Amino acid sequence: MKKMRIGFIGVGQIAKSHLKQYSEIPDAEVVAACDVDEKELEKVCTQYNIPNRYTDFRKLIARDDLDAVDVCLHNNMHSPATIEALRAGKHVYCEKPIAGSYRDGEEMVKVSKECKKMLHIQLGTLYSKEAKAAKRLIDDGKLGKIYHGHSAGHRRRGRPFVDGYGTDRFVKKELAGGGALFDMAIYHIGQILYLMGRPPVERITGQTYQETDMDPGRRKSSGYNVEELAMGFVTFKGGSTMDIIESWAVHLDSFGGSYILGSKGGVKIDPFRYFTNVTDMVVDGEFDLDHEEFRFHALDPNYSAYDSSQKHWIAALQGRVSLLPTAELTLDTMLIQEGIYKSVAEKRELTAEEIAKSSKSSAVKL
Repeated sequence: MKKMRIGFIGVGQIAKSHLKQYSEIPDAEVVAACDVDEKELEKVCTQYNIPNRYTDFRKLIARDDLDAVDVCLHNNMHSPATIEALRAGKHVYCEKPIAGSYRDGEEMVKVSKECKKMLHIQLGTLYSKEAKAAKRLIDDGKLGKIYHGHSAGHRRRGRPFVDGYGTDRFVKKELAGGGALFDMAIYHIGQILYLMGRPPVERITGQTYQETDMDPGRRKSSGYNVEELAMGFVTFKGGSTMDIIESWAVHLDSFGGSYILGSKGGVKIDPFRYFTNVTDMVVDGEFDLDHEEFRFHALDPNYSAYDSSQKHWIAALQGRVSLLPTAELTLDTMLIQEGIYKSVAEKRELTAEEIAKSSKSSAVKL
């Protein structure tokens, strides 16, 4: 297959993770990169042998030899960079979340369809062996009618910058859009939405917190103004539901992980367990997922296209597989996240229509 030629917009912390992934994919070739930090750009391009370097992303997307670009900027910069790249005729892979607001994400999806270009959002939890096993059980009807999902993400002490890693840009709402709910919950909410079959959202309520002590100096210097703990409850059209809990910092050892409940069975995602009844007896099922992953890779030549977000992207660009609906999933997730924030502000439950209608752009001009 033809190698896919990729250009990078941004070479910061998350871009380095993307670049490492691409370096392990023989069919991917990163040929250009852009960043306003020339020193870091030089360092990263030298490390990954990227020959073409820019400080203006518009010059990068003007190249006619790129199959796609990878946008690795802060959340509120996703929309303008992605939209310009799409309109320049490029397929776009964008770091999560899709944008800083539902309005901006909605515009990104709209433009991708208008331009007939693929838009892929980094949602790595879809490619875990646990998620793939759960999807097989669901698709085979082993859970029956799915009626509830639980989305959980736990860090005991893992706030960016104030707990010792990353930059203060991750904890400024004007750049990041939000805290734990934006940074990490997207992985867990998006995964559960995917496994539940993307039921349309009807109503949302929630609460957020910033209560755990932090270093006073870092609090002051960072301008920390995002949440470290978020909770929410979503009712979908048709009556199914989801509850959400996501933490950057909390005095608890674990939330127990995400799960899905159905009329015939239930699944815990991590550690993976399947629960059902057989001949009116309760059964807790364990699977050797490492063995199954080995077997499926041997039997299906395209199974590796679901090993990671980057591998899936390259396979989709090559036309080997259909792109998973990550843009739509992360847009649905954004509606839920924004709904929780709005529920906190207005102290009430809101409809999906209210949230979508009231959403405002948070995009930073580039």
